[in-house]
Amino acid sequence: MAIRFDDRVAIVTGAGAGLGEQHAKLLASRGAKVVVNDPGGAVDGRGTAASPADRVVSEIKAAGGEAVANYDSVATWAGAQNIVKTAMDTWGKLDILVNNAGILRDKSFNNMDMEDFEVVMQVHLMGTVYCTKAAWQIMRSQRYGRIVVTTSGSGTVGNFGQANYGAAKMAVNGFINVLRHEGQNYNIKLNAISPSARTRMTENLIPPEVAEWMKPELVSPIVAYMCSEQCEFSGEILGANAGHFRRVKYIESEGVYFDPAEPVTLDMVGDRISEIMDLTKSIEHGMSSRRLRERLVAMGRIPA
Repeated sequence: MAIRFDDRVAIVTGAGAGLGEQHAKLLASRGAKVVVNDPGGAVDGRGTAASPADRVVSEIKAAGGEAVANYDSVATWAGAQNIVKTAMDTWGKLDILVNNAGILRDKSFNNMDMEDFEVVMQVHLMGTVYCTKAAWQIMRSQRYGRIVVTTSGSGTVGNFGQANYGAAKMAVNGFINVLRHEGQNYNIKLNAISPSARTRMTENLIPPEVAEWMKPELVSPIVAYMCSEQCEFSGEILGANAGHFRRVKYIESEGVYFDPAEPVTLDMVGDRISEIMDLTKSIEHGMSSRRLRERLVAMGRIPA
């Protein structure tokens, strides 16, 4: 069965080029009405231009879809509210939000100005927070919503010169980990995409022999799935690049249990650090709390 978005209204931020453009076009091609948001700035966020968003809207309409442009920045609360207002004023509803907007100001942390750190955090983290907050009450009231945030391997793994970007990208994961619980009773699903594609933000970072296969349109299908009614999971991170799709999870080692009724010393930890670090018996992150309770019950330290 073909996945469709007929009668659904979507916002895609940063949709004037690259990944956002492909997300918006795919959603529109499947029947969604799309707000194409992009202030049209440079990769570092400086400057504005209406032409990127206007071009994408024109191409969507030429292909038979429905779209409207918005030029506000996600980095302000007022801008985020106006992005959502554009959807409500045009179509009277909002079902899907793809938080894709982003900028880069790469530099080693030693040489990075605090302004560059703060501006990147403002766009990637607070832009996601602002837009989600502006959409949240609408989705909660209608008891339906699909929200996608954009994370990155620069956060989960790390990448030299991107302390600002990596910090912001890890923060959005924590954001949806909480909101998946708060949206559960309202059929609001929130998930993260961890993409890698050749765009103007990454064209100098991807090796040339690989870049030709890193088309942004190869990421969009999994993003669109997370925007669909068929998506029933929430709080997940899905990776995508060059036709490879995967689930990303955090894991913990089995670790070492010391009796909490007895002293635990620094030397005891040092003697067993290799066991603490050993991931051969890894478990899904979050399971350790349940296992700790089971262990304390077995020790007789707490009642069953």
